[in-house]
This record gives sequence, C-alpha cells and structure tokens, in this order.
Amino acid sequence: MMGWNGNRIGGGKLHRFVPFCVSESSLAIIGLALATITFVLGLLSDIILSPKLFAYKNLFSICGAPMEILISLLYWGISSIDRHLVVPPEIHIEFWTDLMFHLFPALLMFLDLVLLSPPWTIKALPAFGLSSSIAIGYWMWVNYCYSFNGFYPYPIFEILDTPKRAMLFGGSAVTMALMTLVLKWAYGILNGVEVLEVVGKPYMPRDKKKA
Repeated sequence: MMGWNGNRIGGGKLHRFVPFCVSESSLAIIGLALATITFVLGLLSDIILSPKLFAYKNLFSICGAPMEILISLLYWGISSIDRHLVVPPEIHIEFWTDLMFHLFPALLMFLDLVLLSPPWTIKALPAFGLSSSIAIGYWMWVNYCYSFNGFYPYPIFEILDTPKRAMLFGGSAVTMALMTLVLKWAYGILNGVEVLEVVGKPYMPRDKKKA
C-alpha cells in the first residue's frame, strides 16, 4: 500500500493501535472505504428494495465520488512530478495494483453517479463546507497517527512544513468542492436534466421543462 512500510514503525512510538493508524491514515484507503460502503449500500438497496438504504448510498456518494477523483488527481499529478513524493522509494507498486487503488475507484464512482444515481441537489456553499470538514478531519487524523508512528503516510507530508501542509490541505478541500460541482454539472449534461436548486424538489428533463 502506498504511503507505508512496516519497517518504518521503529522510528516512532509503538502503540497497540499503530497497525490501524498506519494503514488507515492513507487517503487512498479512506477513499476506498467510502467507495466500498457506497457500492455495498447500493447493492443492498437493490436487493431488498430499500429507499432508505438507497438514500444513504447517495449520501456516501456525495462524499466518496469527489474524494476519489481528488485522490486520482493528486496521486497522478504529484507522481508525474516526482513519484517519491507520494510513494516511499522502498515501496514498489505493480502497475495494475496502482490503477486499482488510484484510478479505477474514481472511474467506478463516476459511472455510478451518472448511470445509477439521482441528481445531486447540493449547492456550492454546502459543497465547500463538506470538503473543508473532510480536510480538517483528515488533518487531525493524520497528525494523531503521526503522534504514535513518528512518520506521515506520504513523503510529501514529511517534506512540507506545517504552513505548507495546511496550504496543501486547503487547496485539496477547494478542489474537492469544485469537483462536487463539476460532477453535478456533468450529471445534468450527460443525463439531459436540470437539477433544481431546492432540496427535495424533483428534477425535470430540459425538453419537458416549461419555458
């Protein structure tokens, strides 16, 4: 898994929760967890025909889809500059494994959104609030894990000082919020519908909407 090598634990404080902190401090793992929950809820809602599970699935999708796309953008973008900023030199990831962790989840979440989900009604301000909350939560979680392990999940976190890490997290939060709005727009374009900006109101196909 990118961002972790068990041999590095010796440099930090040993703790009974270290194995959990080490693996789960990776943003890719968190994104995969959200994607897995989204797909499992979607599958269960189809099997038992539960509108409530389907609604929960869509809530996780609002968080998971933009996050997975953000992960792909960050991972492949930073890797194109210097791969060792996101993957320690001692770790080798096979090509297909790399795609399964850092590309396919984003593609599948996008397809689930445009093909199997209702349109999102989230507005710009809540989108920025959601992404900012996730960024702050991840910041706290990464630093909590660092207090036990003595290292960060990604080498780039080691290189950047605290203000620059804060800028990276802030920029990522803005990017995730923008991706939420882009995905909402893309849904309307691909499905030929215009999402009303009032939560709870149904959407109407453009060709049937009154002038």
